[in-house]
Amino acid sequence: MKRVLAGLTTIQTLIAGTFLVVMVVLTTANIVGRQAGMPIRGTFEIMGFLGAAVFGLSLSFSHSKKEHLYVSILFDAFPRKVQQVARAVSNIASIALFSFLGVQLARTGLNLKAVNEVSETLRIPYYPVVLVLAFGVAVLVLLLVYELLTAFGESS
Repeated sequence: MKRVLAGLTTIQTLIAGTFLVVMVVLTTANIVGRQAGMPIRGTFEIMGFLGAAVFGLSLSFSHSKKEHLYVSILFDAFPRKVQQVARAVSNIASIALFSFLGVQLARTGLNLKAVNEVSETLRIPYYPVVLVLAFGVAVLVLLLVYELLTAFGESS
């Protein structure tokens, strides 16, 4: 399970990094194009789509590297067992929240697909980006579940 999650996280991170490079290139090209009187049409939409995808695909990497907000001052003051229980409670709350969020994102994405909702300028469908966000959240939930199980020695 650990290898599968690490593999998914690596793939997501590579895709997010690629999208980030595309965003930099697109921004640079649009700035140059504007100076030449030829801005790139739909840049704002593309940047929004790519930014949302980068966010969703980066969640599991950020969590696995502990690059998120964490109140260590509060946890570090307690004995180790209390810290473990507090982290478990935090993981359970996170699993509940992100599971709900992931399901809602998936439902929204499928609904956007069903009604064929597209962006105004470039007519790009919204649903793939929303489903990418849902997938990113789902991988985060799996990572949280794995951490919860391994914290109590139930998984390896």
